[in-house]
Amino acid sequence: MKAAIINKLGDIPRYEDFPDPILNDGDVTVKVEAVILDYAVKTLEAGTHFASKQFYPNFPAVVGHGGIGSLEDGTLVSFRGIKSPYGSMAEKVVVPKAFTTPIPQGVTAEQAAVIPSAALSSLGPLKYIAKLQLGETVLINGATSVSGMIAVQIAKYLGAGRIIGTGRNPESGEKLRELGADAFINLNQPDEKVVEALKREAENGYDVILDYLWGHPAEIIINSFTPTALGMPIKRTRFVLIGGLAGWTAQLPGQSLITSGLEIYGMVGAQTPPDALVEGTKLVWDMIKQGKLSMDIVKYPLKDIEKVWNMEEHGKRIVIVP
Repeated sequence: MKAAIINKLGDIPRYEDFPDPILNDGDVTVKVEAVILDYAVKTLEAGTHFASKQFYPNFPAVVGHGGIGSLEDGTLVSFRGIKSPYGSMAEKVVVPKAFTTPIPQGVTAEQAAVIPSAALSSLGPLKYIAKLQLGETVLINGATSVSGMIAVQIAKYLGAGRIIGTGRNPESGEKLRELGADAFINLNQPDEKVVEALKREAENGYDVILDYLWGHPAEIIINSFTPTALGMPIKRTRFVLIGGLAGWTAQLPGQSLITSGLEIYGMVGAQTPPDALVEGTKLVWDMIKQGKLSMDIVKYPLKDIEKVWNMEEHGKRIVIVP
């Protein structure tokens, strides 16, 4: 079979022949239909992820660790549990049948490959961590990213009254408004201008902040509503950290916690129920079928993996199609 092959961590995958996987008891053969090519896939393959050697213990190896495919009867499924040195960027995979999950009718292979992971990164934090209430104001820091654009749609669907997004791409800012955001704040301006915009767009304050950036942008946001005089908090602000695209270190002055009403959470917490993944995924499928959740998807054939590997599609998600 044809597959995307590496001979060591950090290689650019090459489209080459690779031995067919062996079918064992309890396994099924899956014809691969769509595999996401994103930051997580690249960092695992580059060797910079803490689990890189766990996913790639032997070489040569096929890249990719999950995807969407079809069974012999045509059923579309998601799959995982591929045994090294095999991976998902191939014409076919063999996985335990228990590690396949049917995809609902009305959802394409490409949608199933890319939307759920991005959607769950904001659905869980909004629904279970911040416990968003109808009419509340949500600030999404890093909203021009693919996941940030999905977060705007999720917040709208869950009943946010006002949604503000931040980012460094004004063109994507216009796209955010089309998706349901009420305002866009450009981070590519002096800090004092960003603070002015944050205060202006907050109106009665931010109830929930979803942060995909952290680093200096988070410092600016927290500073924008930190009181300059002692007093009782006027707003409870639930700040949920999701990613660190602007750096994993931020200075947090003690006074920003004393009377600001600021509460900081991680994207997964003890308040997340055990069935959150199942419930959340079902909601994502329903939103896709209702036309309430969309993403710009760019498809590339597996044979072009070498030239596509380091390609960037801002605001879009790349899908590899064998």
